[in-house]
Amino acid sequence: MTDIGWWGVPLAVLGGAIRVSTPFLLVSLGECITEKSGRINLGLEGILVMGAMSGYAVSYLSGNPWLGVLAAACAGLALGLLHGTLCNLPRVNDIAVGIGIMLFGTGLAFYFGKPYVQPQAPMLPSIPLGAWSDSPQIQAVLQIPPLLVIGVVLAFALDWAFRNTRWGLVVRMVGDSADAARAMGYPVNVVRTLCTGAGGLLAGIGGAFLSLYYPGSWSEGLSSGQGLMAVALVIFARWQPVHCVYAALLFGGAGAVGPALQSVGITSGYYLFSAAPYVLTLGIMIAASSPRRTLAGAPGELSIVR
Repeated sequence: MTDIGWWGVPLAVLGGAIRVSTPFLLVSLGECITEKSGRINLGLEGILVMGAMSGYAVSYLSGNPWLGVLAAACAGLALGLLHGTLCNLPRVNDIAVGIGIMLFGTGLAFYFGKPYVQPQAPMLPSIPLGAWSDSPQIQAVLQIPPLLVIGVVLAFALDWAFRNTRWGLVVRMVGDSADAARAMGYPVNVVRTLCTGAGGLLAGIGGAFLSLYYPGSWSEGLSSGQGLMAVALVIFARWQPVHCVYAALLFGGAGAVGPALQSVGITSGYYLFSAAPYVLTLGIMIAASSPRRTLAGAPGELSIVR
C-alpha cells in the first residue's frame, strides 16, 4: 500500500480489523452463550486450536473447505460437551476443567496435526465487495470473509433470542439463579452443558477460520492466545452479543496496527505494535476490576463473580 501513501495505514487497519476480528467474534459469541448460563470456559484456546487442525485436515483430505468448517464445528462441540459434562460432577471447578481442556485440546491438535503442517489445503472463499473500485488496495480491504457475515447475523439473532424467546429466558435464568431455575423445573446442568457445547462449536468454527482463511495455514502457534483473549472480550462487551461485534472489531483493529505501519515502511517497534491486542486485553481486565463498574451485567451464577 505504499503507492497511496499514508492512506494505506487506515485501509490496512480496516482490512486487518475485518480479517482478524472474525475468530474473535465467533469465539466470543460462543463464550457469551456459555457465560450467560452461569459457566465460564477457559478451555477455548484448546478448542480453537483443535478446530483449526480439524478444519484444515478435513479440507485437505476432502478438497472442500466448508467440510473443514463442519469438522471444526464438530470437534469444538465435542470438547465443549466434554467440558460441560465434567463440570456437572460434584466438587468440580469449571475454571480448573477449562484449563485441563485447553491443555488437552492443544496437545491433541499438535499430535494429530503434524502431518498437515506442510500440505496446502483448499481455502475458504471471500465475498468481493470491492469490485466497484479500480484500486487494488480497496479491493483487497473489501474482501469480506463469509464467516464474518455469519457471525454478525448470529450476534443480532442471539441478542434477540436472549430477550424474546423462551430458550433465551431459560438460559438467562439458569445463569442468574440456579435455585430459581430448579424451582421452575428446569434442568440446570443440562442447560449449562448444552450452552457450553454451543460455545465450543462456535470456537471450533473460529479455529477453522484461522487455518482456512487468515492466516490460512496450520501450525502449532496459530492461535496466539486468541481463545483466552475472547474471555476478556466478553467481559468488555458486558455479556451482550451485539457488543461482541464492536469489541471484536476493536481487537481486530488493534492487531492490525503493526502490519499496517509496516505496509508504509515503518518497521521500528513492529513487535511492540503487534502486542497491542494483549495490552488492550490487560487494560480491559484492569478497567473491569473498577469498584464502580465491577462486572456490571455479569450473570449472577458466573464463577468469576462468586
